Amino acid sequence: MSVNFMDYYRRHKILKDLQDSIVLSLEKLPDVKDMIEQDYQELLSILYNANVQSKYEADEKYNNLMRYYTLWAHQIKTPIAAIHLILQEEENEQNLELSMELFKIEQYVEFVLQYLRLDSMFSDLVFKKYSLDEIVKQAVRKYARMFVRKKIKLDFKGLNCEVLTDEKWLCFVIEQILSNALKYTKQGMIFIYMHPDFEKTLVIEDTGIGIAKEDLNRIFERGFTGYNGRWDKKSTGLGLYLCKQILDRLSHRITIESELDQGTKVFIHLETIQLKAE
Repeated sequence: MSVNFMDYYRRHKILKDLQDSIVLSLEKLPDVKDMIEQDYQELLSILYNANVQSKYEADEKYNNLMRYYTLWAHQIKTPIAAIHLILQEEENEQNLELSMELFKIEQYVEFVLQYLRLDSMFSDLVFKKYSLDEIVKQAVRKYARMFVRKKIKLDFKGLNCEVLTDEKWLCFVIEQILSNALKYTKQGMIFIYMHPDFEKTLVIEDTGIGIAKEDLNRIFERGFTGYNGRWDKKSTGLGLYLCKQILDRLSHRITIESELDQGTKVFIHLETIQLKAE
């Protein structure tokens, strides 16, 4: 009886251990003892093969969609550039307004590309030490026309800070934060400065509509729009989610303080773990 129990327990342990790897292989299943066990293992084999085939088909479908949307995002840049040139031929109020709308389209396209690249972001990272002033100035220059168009003043303090980061991805995050600040600020100012008390913490502050207190704990969730989403019917709830995902991969952090009708402060904490710069 004890021999049967030990054999039973050994086989039980093998099956329990297999629970973590059964999706990868059936090779470690114990030898069958009778016809019933043989039937069960054949049933498992059928289910396993069906699961593998289903996963393969899902991966193929996902990869095809990724290739299509990536190709589309690149191809759409050509007609956008052409429309820009046409609008520049004659400077009038209507063309200026159309140029601003076209600029928004460009930003949406860039957002799509970065969103698609998120899963493979690690292979694209190049860590070096950069001047934070230069990275922020890139983002500010990109939105200069929108500042002028919306008559929003910019207070940009010299940052005098060097950070270990990936320039392209950090610049994209700062662009997204500036885009949000401009979108939700009808009048007033946007301030960019280093936090006086926290080392390597960039602050982007606006005098916009702010964020509802009950929404603050959820603003980095994918698809969450909250009060601002009801105010701006076109909000996707993906901007801050993407910023958080990118900064996590860069070993940076992001926190936000805000109140309704009191503006918003975004803190980008640029300290990093020990990474070897090129």
